[in-house]
Amino acid sequence: MNHSIKKYFPIFVLPTLAAFVIGFIVPFILGIYLSFCKFTTVTDAEFVGISNYIKIFGDKNFLHSIWFTALFTVVSVVTINLLAFIVAMLLTKGFKGTNIFRTVFFMPNLIGGIVLGYIWQIILNGILAHFGVTMQYSATYGFWGLIILMNWQQIGYMMIIYIAGIQNIPTELIEAAKIDGATSWQALKNVTLPMVMPSITICTFLTLTNGFKLFDQNLALTGGGPSHQSEMMALNIFDTFYAKMGYEGVGRAKAVIFFILVALIAFVQLRATRSKEVQQ
Repeated sequence: MNHSIKKYFPIFVLPTLAAFVIGFIVPFILGIYLSFCKFTTVTDAEFVGISNYIKIFGDKNFLHSIWFTALFTVVSVVTINLLAFIVAMLLTKGFKGTNIFRTVFFMPNLIGGIVLGYIWQIILNGILAHFGVTMQYSATYGFWGLIILMNWQQIGYMMIIYIAGIQNIPTELIEAAKIDGATSWQALKNVTLPMVMPSITICTFLTLTNGFKLFDQNLALTGGGPSHQSEMMALNIFDTFYAKMGYEGVGRAKAVIFFILVALIAFVQLRATRSKEVQQ
């Protein structure tokens, strides 16, 4: 069996490897090269050194989008994971109809980002109309609108992961803690949370990366308004690349910085949460 696997391994791996190289590696390397060029198409790229990166630091909208995205990500990671964990704890108590509730909570995750953004734009603008304002009136409205939207969409998905982690906790550990006189809070802190750290690692990683990469919902809900004040990094890069003639190289440079930033933050987060798993 092992001999057959080794024999035919290249045949099965080659198509996937070729697709990965053509669809990811080559465009990724080409994108890095184009970030040092001025171009309108790939064939007329002219190398200009680091001038595209220099222009980035003079773009106040991009610098603002970095801080706006970082703040949004921090708030969304905390709220989504906290609420998803609370819901998961409630739905593992053995109440009747928990499967129905799990399905209902998960369903928003099945809706596309653009559609979801326009749905919530109608809802929130309808509420704000009573106060004579819209989502475009202030970046504050756009910020909290995006927080509400992302919580509504992702809590159900993270809830499923937390439920799987909670259900894998041996019942003997909880019972032993109760016999030793542990309160509900002590059992949660010293037994449940350490045992679900793998789920916390996964959910934190997903919500962190989703927060930084948010695009569709931002485009549909606020469009970056007013005056780019609610514009996140992905939308800013999109507008730079497609809406500004001659700024394609700058858009590519922003995309490279965006990739490095998200990769570094995700790496640090994974190391931090996995170290907790090892310690426990």
